[in-house]
Amino acid sequence: MTLLTVQMELKAPKSQYNKFGGYNYRSTEDILQAVKPLLKKDNDHLSLSDEPIMVGDWHYIKATATFTDKNDKTTVSTGYAREAANKKGMDDSQITGTASSYARKYALNGLFLIDDNKDADTDEYHKQQRSSAWQQSTRKRPAPQKQSQLQKNQQEYKKLRQRIIESFSGNMTIDSANKQIQQMAGINNDDSVEVKYQKMVKTAKEILSNYNNGGNKND
Repeated sequence: MTLLTVQMELKAPKSQYNKFGGYNYRSTEDILQAVKPLLKKDNDHLSLSDEPIMVGDWHYIKATATFTDKNDKTTVSTGYAREAANKKGMDDSQITGTASSYARKYALNGLFLIDDNKDADTDEYHKQQRSSAWQQSTRKRPAPQKQSQLQKNQQEYKKLRQRIIESFSGNMTIDSANKQIQQMAGINNDDSVEVKYQKMVKTAKEILSNYNNGGNKND
């Protein structure tokens, strides 16, 4: 069976219900359950794999869905999901697992041409939009959370790093700036994230101070 045939025949209903948002949705498991009988017909093969990657300062999970038909023709689709910095009631492995599940779902959606949204001209779409708007208007807004010292240091470091890059005539990339600052700061593998950013903020300030006092990149 070709991928096109699977795309045409696949029916993956939205069997899950989100009580908080008031809408139905399909999960990764729903898609896999629906596609397995189609794969079995012609001994087609579907595989899923995950890969953690860094994009800027954020951890992402890159999921790859690979479809191989009986003629060994392979089609690949990828999906990405960012790990939350923290999530109440979850440990690190659960946060990664949640990101993996989302990324795999996006990869499968792309591979099998599954659209999670309703067409904009359907009654159900407008009902969905009105329900979402009502939920947001009636939902109690959470009180703003006080920033942690780590978050403040992370934000300050980004600003200082950008000033350093601009001061050096734009010849520096973000990656090279990070590498040089970390080397000058003496970052150790045993350093916690908090200590790491404290050192980098301090070092970035020293670099800018030296530059403003007459130093330059050739010193």
